Formats: sequence, C-alpha cells, structure tokens
Amino acid sequence: MTTATKFTLARVLLIPVFLVCMYLAEAYGTVMQYVALAVFAIASLTDLIDGKIARRYNQVTDLGKFLDPLADKVLVIAAMAMFCEWGAFPAWALMIVLTREFAVTGLRLIAAGKGRVIAAGWSGKVKTAVTMAGMCLMLFFNTTVFADLLGVCFIETLNWVIVGLISVTTLYSGVEYFIKNFDVLKEKKG
Repeated sequence: MTTATKFTLARVLLIPVFLVCMYLAEAYGTVMQYVALAVFAIASLTDLIDGKIARRYNQVTDLGKFLDPLADKVLVIAAMAMFCEWGAFPAWALMIVLTREFAVTGLRLIAAGKGRVIAAGWSGKVKTAVTMAGMCLMLFFNTTVFADLLGVCFIETLNWVIVGLISVTTLYSGVEYFIKNFDVLKEKKG
C-alpha cells in the first residue's frame, strides 16, 4: 500500500471520529465542536497531502483513484448532513451536492465503459476547496459563543453565504463536467 493511499485511508477512518465528535458537541457544546473542527480540518488536509504525494512520487493507484474521491464526498456529506440536522444547512443545498456527485459519478462510469477516463477538472477542485473551507467556517462560527458575541443574524448570514458559494460552485462544476464530456453520452450509430 502506497503512502498516498495510507493518507486517504486515514481520511476514511477520521469520518466516523468526526461524526462522533459532532454528536458529542450536541451534548457537550463548543469544546467538542472545536474537536470536530480539528478532526475535519485534519481529514481535509489529508486530501491535499495524498494528492501531492501520489503525483510527486508516482503513487497513483486504482485503489487511490477509487478511495480518494469517495473519502472526499463522504466527509463533506457527513458534515452537511449534521448541519442539516442542526438546522444550519438547508436540505435543498445538500440535494444539489448529492445530485451533482451521483451525476458526475454516473458520467464517469459511462465513460469508463467506453474506455475513457474523465479526470477531475479545475472547477471540481475549486468546488472541493470551497466546500471544505465552508464547512470549517461553519464548524468554527456556529457555536453559542459566536452567536452571543456576533449575534445570531451574523451567523445565519455567514451560513447563507457559505451555502450559496457551495451551491454555485457545485452546480458550475457539475454542468462543466457534462458540457466538456457530453460526447460520452452519445450513442454510436451503426
């Protein structure tokens, strides 16, 4: 197993730890939420590290190609689902993210069946960065401490800005994947 894949597996293993911390934050408050933020941030950083290692040391593997995007999606969706449960992230925005992920995965499967690999595009990387940074900001500011200090209105406005940025970058990258790879969907005649 390559070093890059070990970092990806670490991210996968941190997902249940993150979720446990989020549930404990409901009972024990801000301190556990900041522990959850630390776990999420570390897991997010492993995404940068494993990619750099894989490319620099030629450690790109089929297992890594499968696990890396899966780990990213599950980590981010876990955070969004918790925020949905807490009422800080609307379900419609989570559905935009889920729909885009399923659609792009389906497009990639069709392409793979035709012997073509669809690599991650720049807009997909921007979407991932915006989403992970947005989740970190929500974890940091969505506490009673900041609600008392800055006001609930500020926190709600920040949440909506983050939801908007995530939704726009998600929709843009999804549409871009389909525009650039629309030929994959065309049936061969004859």
